[in-house]
Amino acid sequence: DKASMFPLIQRCCFHTPFKLQKSIGPRLLLYGKNKTTWSSLGRHLQRDVCPLSRSPSLNPASVYATKLQAFHTSLPSFKKKATKEPETKHMGVLEQSMKSLKDSPKPALYLSLAGLIPFVSVPLAMAIQGTYYPELAFAQITYGAVTVSFLGGMRWGFALPEDSPAKPDWLNLANSTVPPLLAWQALLFKDITHGAVMLVMALGIALHYDVSLLPAYPRWFKVLRVMGTVVMVVSLLATAALKTFTE
Repeated sequence: DKASMFPLIQRCCFHTPFKLQKSIGPRLLLYGKNKTTWSSLGRHLQRDVCPLSRSPSLNPASVYATKLQAFHTSLPSFKKKATKEPETKHMGVLEQSMKSLKDSPKPALYLSLAGLIPFVSVPLAMAIQGTYYPELAFAQITYGAVTVSFLGGMRWGFALPEDSPAKPDWLNLANSTVPPLLAWQALLFKDITHGAVMLVMALGIALHYDVSLLPAYPRWFKVLRVMGTVVMVVSLLATAALKTFTE
């Protein structure tokens, strides 16, 4: 009967929820068969079971805590991912330059290094012999003039293609003629020291053009130009210094 079913529903609903399906299920089905429709069963359960949840015997705090525990979800933790800093940020200038040289094309690197041999060999040979050779010094000045002219004409080759970032305007094309003019002037000096100083000026101007005025050049080429210019300048000044000391 109804009076004996209420304690069973109360005990099963609030103490053993999993047993409710096994013990109460058949009784509810049987109870539903004795009534005319399932709607009457719904009305009986709504009228009889719902007041049980408001019964003074139940602890409202525990029911509320159970509901909170059921619907509780921990908030997602949004941790800011540490951005990977560029590897070159913590590298020194020399390390970055060496890395750029390794990235340069091998033909450009090897041919540039080979082109420095005539500059270095002249003062090195005179320092080993302990004697100043005017012929070797003039040969170095001549080779330096040819090199400076090549560096000046390289701007023409860079500015003439249609897709080049450098325009074939007066600035680019006129600047490329300055180093060859200085190189020609260096050959006109009878004194090797004056010719070496003039070539040093021409090399500095050409380097300024390539590094500062044309930023479209790749980094490896700029590093190669700086390294080559330093070696050429030191070699020319070494020859001039040997001439002064030996005489």
